Amino acid sequence: MGTMSTSYEVGGRTAQKERTRAALIAAARDLITAGFTPTVEDAAEAASISRTTAYRYFSSQRALLLAAHPEIGAASMLPTHAPDAIEARLDLVVDNFSAMILDTEAQQRTMLRLSLEANPSDRGELPLRQGRAVGWITEALEGLRDGLGDQHLKQLVLSIRATIGIEAIVWLVDVAGLSRSDAVALTRWSAQALLRHAAHDPPPTPTGK
Repeated sequence: MGTMSTSYEVGGRTAQKERTRAALIAAARDLITAGFTPTVEDAAEAASISRTTAYRYFSSQRALLLAAHPEIGAASMLPTHAPDAIEARLDLVVDNFSAMILDTEAQQRTMLRLSLEANPSDRGELPLRQGRAVGWITEALEGLRDGLGDQHLKQLVLSIRATIGIEAIVWLVDVAGLSRSDAVALTRWSAQALLRHAAHDPPPTPTGK
């Protein structure tokens, strides 16, 4: 009986900790969506949790903001029955990636700011630095590998990545003054233009200089 009681207490505490952490993350996401960059104290107040308790879960604002970034567990941006045509595959990836960016734009902008402010040693932990989009684009273009070769394919993927994502959306919307739908349309066109150009003029090989 004592063992069962202890197990229940441990399990109960674990569940409560998970609920508390989830409440802080949800509060932070709501504040970010509303246009704020919340501190740990802000999230604690919004979640009706004490500051002392909140700091047990997130020791800094940076840790809280990293946790509040939307989980992106997708291994692919292509549907189960993806087309074979490279152009169509790339367009699906860019379109789906852009939709995800716009659905979570406030959090994406916050993460972009963090990535620009981060010390070089800290950048690897940031979602923008983890190369998921590069993997999605590579999957779409895999059929070009034999014709382009590994190095040129990699350069094409990086070129396309530079034209899409939150970085491109921020520039096109905030600086160029485009609507979000027009910004996405332009990123899709840019990706296709790079793909067409690579067919007869492969990307340059990096020199390392």
